[in-house]
Amino acid sequence: MEFRETRHATARRQGRGIPPFVVNLLVEQGASMRQHGADVFYIDKEARRRIRRALGDRIHAALETYLDAYVVLADDGCVITTAWRTRRLRRA
Repeated sequence: MEFRETRHATARRQGRGIPPFVVNLLVEQGASMRQHGADVFYIDKEARRRIRRALGDRIHAALETYLDAYVVLADDGCVITTAWRTRRLRRA
């Protein structure tokens, strides 16, 4: 699935060192929760298992550093921002 990014999202993603393929991985394989009128996608334990089964141990190990990122996606499919989780995400 292809996503549009706002200029803000592109600048933040690049500044935070998160590659574009991680955005796709988060949205396609990650868990989501609804917060403040947008969907937040992140990788939980079950998503980590799915990724490991789908891609194998070697690729999963290479991706491990990116699995603590999250993506905020608007209802129109536009990426609002991408960032690193520094603490547990909680339901609003």
